[in-house]
Amino acid sequence: MKKIYLFLTLALVVLTQGMVSAQGVLTFEKDLHDFGNVTEGVQAVYEFKFKNTGNQPVIISHVQASCGCTTPEWPKEAILPGKTGVVKAGYNSAGRPGAFNKTLTVTSNSTTDTKSLFIKGTVVPKDAAKESSSSVASAEEKAKSPKIEVSSTTYDFGKLEKGQKSTAKFTLKNTGKSDLNVTGLQTACNCVAFKMSPSVVKAGQSAKLELTYSPQVLQDRIEAVTLLSNDITGSAPTLTLKAKVVESLAKQSSVKVNKASVPFK
Repeated sequence: MKKIYLFLTLALVVLTQGMVSAQGVLTFEKDLHDFGNVTEGVQAVYEFKFKNTGNQPVIISHVQASCGCTTPEWPKEAILPGKTGVVKAGYNSAGRPGAFNKTLTVTSNSTTDTKSLFIKGTVVPKDAAKESSSSVASAEEKAKSPKIEVSSTTYDFGKLEKGQKSTAKFTLKNTGKSDLNVTGLQTACNCVAFKMSPSVVKAGQSAKLELTYSPQVLQDRIEAVTLLSNDITGSAPTLTLKAKVVESLAKQSSVKVNKASVPFK
């Protein structure tokens, strides 16, 4: 009886190890692609190539883009061991001048059930009226124009709850010769509002700019915010907002400190 018990135990261990080792593995050639400069209006497309380096088929159940401006495509059939495929990322640059940095989250039954892919680049404006105004402006007009200078262009919120409103503060300075007016913002997410004090910045003076961000998509976020103003001396400045967006901060893990459970964020 003991021999039978030992044999069954050994067989169970071997079977369990075999089940654990039998797994599909999606291996991507790279997880970041930089488009560089993209002309506004162009649909930028890149294919992330992968191979199943495991010993079982892999099925990609979903690919979630971090914004509606990015359209993913992926194989719907099972990827057999040794076979290859691509996850295609398409970025719609229409009406989105400035820098962009987007994430695609791949969900599958691979050993790593989620994998993040990233695309980035800079959309070069194709606004004919704006280009014409800038090129026609005389040297004298440009010399009299207001000019924006921003001391810092990046703000990292850390962790934020989805839908939570949080404010980033920047300092602007008008180094030009006439009054500066910030007339609006351009973002891909339409999830940023602004307030400036004072609303009109005199030549040589500074102002406080507040950007209120309310993310609607989970995962790591990088939002490019382009400032629109009456500065005709050059390209519009772009500010970058970063955040790790979670469903709820209250659900974060806890750690033991002095034998007490203390939540951390």
